[in-house]
This record gives sequence, structure tokens and C-alpha cells, in this order.
Amino acid sequence: DIDHLNLRVQKELVEWLNWLKADIGFDGWRFDFAKGYSADVAQIYIDRSEPSFAVAEIWTSLAYGGDGKPNLNQDQHRQELVNWVDKVGGKGPATTFDFTTKGILNVAVEGELWRLRGTDGKAPGMIGWWPAKAVTFVDNHDTGSTQHMWPFPSDRVMQGYAYILTHPGTPCIFYDHFFDWGLKEEIDRLVSVRTRHGIHSESKLQIIEADADLYLAEIDGKVIVKLGPRYDVGNLIPGGFKVAAHGNDYAVW
Repeated sequence: DIDHLNLRVQKELVEWLNWLKADIGFDGWRFDFAKGYSADVAQIYIDRSEPSFAVAEIWTSLAYGGDGKPNLNQDQHRQELVNWVDKVGGKGPATTFDFTTKGILNVAVEGELWRLRGTDGKAPGMIGWWPAKAVTFVDNHDTGSTQHMWPFPSDRVMQGYAYILTHPGTPCIFYDHFFDWGLKEEIDRLVSVRTRHGIHSESKLQIIEADADLYLAEIDGKVIVKLGPRYDVGNLIPGGFKVAAHGNDYAVW
């Protein structure tokens, strides 16, 4: 175990981080198991190494109901993520992985897309509260891959990417999906839509519909995304929009 309260440990870790920056060329940090030490300590490492980007892994359990599924209200869960960024310094480079969005998406794509509209009408994850500080993802090396601890439904992974790559927040693509699953071209198309239309971490999200079999949202008035098996949605798409990407139960205009 590392004693992060030990001043010598702090000094040597800061020196190591600055060496990684100056000599090796890294410009951002991922804080693994960030709930294992205080946000105050993380702030020391960030302030004294000045990365351009920093993201924390704060993986805690969602609130579950008696049916074994996540509650609709996950405010406490996303509040933990927001609190960490607040304590580290909201004006700096610190962000957190949006585990709230990940957990809700996992279940929503299994015929419960109504979950993607929170009680306040906004996105139900951290992106609904502080999108500039939320790093969205479908799976990572812990949740998916060989560890398979909390995997996204494998046949619906592209619905997950259609969501995070069109929505606010900073989306993160999983190496396995991009290089090993044969999804590179599909993911690339979504990335190009995001880039072409300038969708960014604080883009404006308007949720048009959120039913069991259909989620439809407009981002920045430029992009519309549909998740779910409902096919006939033409009456909900404004004129002038053309399909830019599509796949199994998702489409982007």
C-alpha cells in the first residue's frame, strides 16, 4: 500500500509525474481507484504537475431496487462524482469517468430506454449535471475485456457508442471494441459526425422521446440520434436532416 499522506511519498510521486511530462511526453493522468485516497491528495498531484487533462476512476455501486435493477433516481451516485471534481478543483483539468451513465446505459438498451430521461428531463448520468467534467464510456479494461466485471450487453455495444459519441461529456472509446471487435468503421463514422458538427463536452441536449423501445434526442440543433428497435420515427425528425450513420437499433441524422 502507498501512504499518500506521507510527505516524502507525495514529493517523489510529483517528481515522477513531472518526469513523465517533461521527458516521456505524457500530458494527462488517469487516477486509478481514486476512492482509495482523498480528493485533497489528488489535488496535490494535479496542482504540482499541471497536466492538461486528468480523469479519476471512482467506481461505486448504483442504487438498486428490489427487482435487482438500478433505481430511476441515481442522484446520490452522480453527486459523488461531482463532489470529487469540486474538491479537486472544478476550474482545473480534473474530470471523472461517468460510471452513472455507464450503469444506466447497461440496462436501458435492454428494452428500457425510458431510463435515459431523468426526472428533471435531462440526461440521468453525470452528463446531466456537469457534462464538462464527465468522461463517458461503454466499457473499460475492468468492466469488459477479460475481467468482464460489469460488461455492456455485447450485442448492443454500438447503441452505447451512438449515445456517448453524440452526447455531451468527453467520450472514451474502448481499445477492444475498436481494434478487436470489428467495430472500427462504425465507431469511426460516429466520431466523424461528432467532429464534423463540433459536438463537445458542453453541447446542448434536448431529449425528444424516451420510451421503452425508443430514445430520440437532438444535440446542438445539428445532430439527432435514435436508439431502440422502433422503426417508424420519420414524423419526429425535423426537415433537412439526413441519415449520417446507422446500425443495429440505432441511427444518427
